[in-house]
Amino acid sequence: MRPEDKHRRATIHDVARTARVSAATVSKVLRGVKTVRADNAERVRKAVSELHYRMDPLASGLRGEQRRIIGTVVPDLESPFFGKLVTELESLAEAAGYHMIVASSRESEAREADLAARMNDWRVAGCVLVPVRSERGPGAEKLLDFGMTAVLVDRVSADERFDTVSADNHEASASVADFLIGQQGHKHILLHGATRISKAIRNRLAGFGDRARAIDPGVVIDELLSDDPLETQRAAIRYYFDGQADGHRPTAIFSLSQHSTLLVLSEIRRMGLRIPEDVALVGFDDADWMQTTWPSITAVAQPVSAIAERALTALLARVEGDHTGFPVQYLETCALLIRQSAGQTKTERPRWSGRSG
Repeated sequence: MRPEDKHRRATIHDVARTARVSAATVSKVLRGVKTVRADNAERVRKAVSELHYRMDPLASGLRGEQRRIIGTVVPDLESPFFGKLVTELESLAEAAGYHMIVASSRESEAREADLAARMNDWRVAGCVLVPVRSERGPGAEKLLDFGMTAVLVDRVSADERFDTVSADNHEASASVADFLIGQQGHKHILLHGATRISKAIRNRLAGFGDRARAIDPGVVIDELLSDDPLETQRAAIRYYFDGQADGHRPTAIFSLSQHSTLLVLSEIRRMGLRIPEDVALVGFDDADWMQTTWPSITAVAQPVSAIAERALTALLARVEGDHTGFPVQYLETCALLIRQSAGQTKTERPRWSGRSG
């Protein structure tokens, strides 16, 4: 390379000239083709190292080779659940010989649609989308408009256009009803959600309610759902409890997300109530802090690794042509982890001791 080109990014043609082979031979070596003569392959690898050459996957795609890039769009990169999901997807993609581009919709459906369009601009081989709302949101519509290969994850139900992968939210929440009502004998339960719009939250509500009423048709189920700002949601929890007469307050709370669990836990403590003596607490979506706080929190654990593996396997099967049939709905099984916040199993629950603060 000439001195004036010192800071220019090396091209495949620079590698070919240095190695005294054709650009096609360089491409074959980089793609792992085994028919290249050993001495030529060795010179190519040496030239790649000397020139610090990096293959441009987008240019590679324009030449008709397989594009080895997967796009991933999630609602929130700060969430432990989505953070772990992205980490698992990236590891699996790299093991399969793909790179991954990650972006956050920041819980905005408009941004979700824009990011889906960007993934098309970047010519990704396929896309994993966790929609803000559901499989009917603008992101999925944009993927369909562009004819992109995609798998929809988490906040989704069955879809006739794309494969979908999620935790079995309905059955997992039904198991919470089995535990709180069938085993512990609770008669009045509050369901708390920190959002109204998520399909996953709606499935959890339905799963719990259907099973709860099948076990005990007389059970009282209150719902407190909101997309309001944090302080408004805090005030709503306090207002709800203040409005319940002594002896008629819920003896258990099922919080429908990790954020909801933290919010409910903090407000219960602000009100001076004891867990589980005054009110039992079960959360959806386990986290490390739930195991270490006191009391430790009974929670539904989502199979994040299984969801990621299923999603990437399904996507690559479509990308590589191994699966061309109708879209499939994949539901992964959750686990209910019993800890201190749920109290002992019994048919009689102690009445409230009243507020101490």
